[in-house]
Amino acid sequence: MIGRTEVDVRGAHAGEYPLGHTTLPTKDIGRLLLRCADRPGLVAAVSTFLAAAGANIVSLDQHSTRQSGGTFMQRTIFHLPGLSAARDTMERDFADQVATPFGMDFRLSEAAKPKRVAVMASKEDHCLLDLLWRNRRGELDMSVAMVIANHPDLADDVRPFGVPFLYVPAHKDIRDEAERRQLDLLRGNVDLVVLARYMQILTPGFIDQVGCPLINIHHSFLPAFIGAAPYRRAKERGVKLVGATAHYVTENLDEGPIIEQDVVRVDHRHSVDDLVRLGADVERAVLSRAVLWHCEDRVIRYGNQTICF
Repeated sequence: MIGRTEVDVRGAHAGEYPLGHTTLPTKDIGRLLLRCADRPGLVAAVSTFLAAAGANIVSLDQHSTRQSGGTFMQRTIFHLPGLSAARDTMERDFADQVATPFGMDFRLSEAAKPKRVAVMASKEDHCLLDLLWRNRRGELDMSVAMVIANHPDLADDVRPFGVPFLYVPAHKDIRDEAERRQLDLLRGNVDLVVLARYMQILTPGFIDQVGCPLINIHHSFLPAFIGAAPYRRAKERGVKLVGATAHYVTENLDEGPIIEQDVVRVDHRHSVDDLVRLGADVERAVLSRAVLWHCEDRVIRYGNQTICF
């Protein structure tokens, strides 16, 4: 796969991939994300620093939560010849010259270094296989390091993708042991964990120790129809929309910052099986977009919200 990155900003509709965007090679392309209290001069300070470092700004997106006195967030894509060699020094200099004086939280990454991702699954295959398929086609800018499952059922489906499949039995009676084994596999080895219909609750200790963000996919607009048999319950309520929500995982079950959501219309003619099928389609699309945006450094967390550029 030839690494490429985006030039233009996303399309106007949050539920779409970037519209009309072009691409260029990822070599020497940097991504700078920052968040701080809003004040005059922020854009100028960042732009001046990048220009002095010899970088050319390719695109810049910014948002402030208020006209004054709010929180400022910015995503900048820049080109700098020899970025890999200069990155560590550049990061230190930016921290000293810009981030510290302005009280910024920031992250600097290289587009040419895809994030290492682990996918956790159970028995349902639709989200897991969709991510592996999109990644193989070059639609997701990531490197899948492993699949961890608490059932062995999907091993044969994963094998053709050349990704290690690791079976770690997990249920409530052996949760502590299972999480210790999972943490041994994940800690320090991946940049992101994706829960692709992983049907186990993760403890606060696991979330704290794993050392990277986790993204979960949830049927419906949260918090509607949580728990068992959601589509049967949706049918019983006569719903007119079936949806899915992708969110970051926090200690509060299914209440983490939402990255992406989408819906499809349904009516009285749809059976429970129809709702399950349509729901799976939405789950696949929503999860893949959330993972894509995270891996392209498009997401900045703001409290229990996200800003997705």
